[in-house]
Amino acid sequence: MSGLRIIFCGTPHFAVPSLRLLLTQKDFEIAAVITQPDRPRGRGQKIAASAVKEAALAAGLTVHQPEKIRKPEAESLLRELKPDAIVIIAYGQIIPERLLDIPKLGWINLHASLLPKYRGAAPINWAIANGEERTGVTTMKIDAGMDTGENLLQHEVGIGPKETAPELAVRLAGVGAPLMAETLRGLSAGTIHARPQNNAEASYAPLLKKGDGRIEWERTAQQIFDRMRGFAPWPGAFSTFRGHSWQLWGEPANSKEITAKPGTMILEAGELLAACGGGSALRLDRLKMEGRNEVQAMEFARGAHLAGGEHFDKV
Repeated sequence: MSGLRIIFCGTPHFAVPSLRLLLTQKDFEIAAVITQPDRPRGRGQKIAASAVKEAALAAGLTVHQPEKIRKPEAESLLRELKPDAIVIIAYGQIIPERLLDIPKLGWINLHASLLPKYRGAAPINWAIANGEERTGVTTMKIDAGMDTGENLLQHEVGIGPKETAPELAVRLAGVGAPLMAETLRGLSAGTIHARPQNNAEASYAPLLKKGDGRIEWERTAQQIFDRMRGFAPWPGAFSTFRGHSWQLWGEPANSKEITAKPGTMILEAGELLAACGGGSALRLDRLKMEGRNEVQAMEFARGAHLAGGEHFDKV
C-alpha cells in the first residue's frame, strides 16, 4: 500500500527538519517539493537556492519553484499531483482560496507559536522581544486568512532566559517535525479534530523592520535585552553615538538603582553600563559601528575617550 501522498511547500531552514523526518517515514510519500525561486542572498547577494531546495535535491526529490503559486500553471501542477495533503511551512507566499480544496486533507501548516498568539511572519522574534517565557508550535489547517485556520495539535516549550531567536528557531523546528508527522497520521486516521481559534485571544507578529531594532532607552534593561535576543541577527539592537549608528550587545546589570538619564553611559568597576528606564542598567559587552569591526565595550570606551555623562543620542 502506498503512503499518504504529500506535496511539501517550504523555504527556509525552519522547514527542513520536517521535510527530512517525513522522508524517513514509510507511511508518507513526498510527491514533490515546492519552494521559492533562487534569490540573491548574503552580503555578496549571490543567487542561491533555498535551504528546502538543497535538502530536497540531496534526497533526490522533484523540486518546483513557481514565481507565483497563484499562477494557472502552478495550480495545474498541484491538481495533477493529486496530493492527499499539502504540508506548508514558512513557504513565503499567500495561498489563494481557490487552491485550498486541492488536497483531500487540506493544507497543513506548522506555525512557530501557540496560535492564536503571534499570528504573522515573525512569531519567534516577537515572542522573545515581548518577554514571553513560553511559546511553542502549532499545526493548523490554513484558510484564506493570516494564520486564522483551525488548530490541530500544539507542543509547548519554555524560552531560555538568554535564548536568541535563531537558537529558539532551531529548537522549535526540531519539535515541530514529529508534531507534523503525528498530525498527518491523525488526520488520515480521523483521530484528530480541528478546533477553531479564539480570535479574541489573537496577537500579531508582523514582519520585522529596520526601525524595530532602535533602542528606546526609556525601556527597562530587561525589556531592551529581550529585544536584543528577539531581533537577532537582524535588525539587532542599535543606537547612535556621536552621529554614528552602533549595534549593541549586552545584558541587564546587577547594580544598584541608576539615577542617570536613560541612555547615559557609566563606567563602573571596569564595566561599561548604559542607564535604562526604571533605574535599571544594561551592561554593554560588545559594540559595532556601521562599517567597522566589532569591539569589546571597554575597548570602545577607551577609544572614544568617554567623558562623564555622555549618552547615546535620540534620533
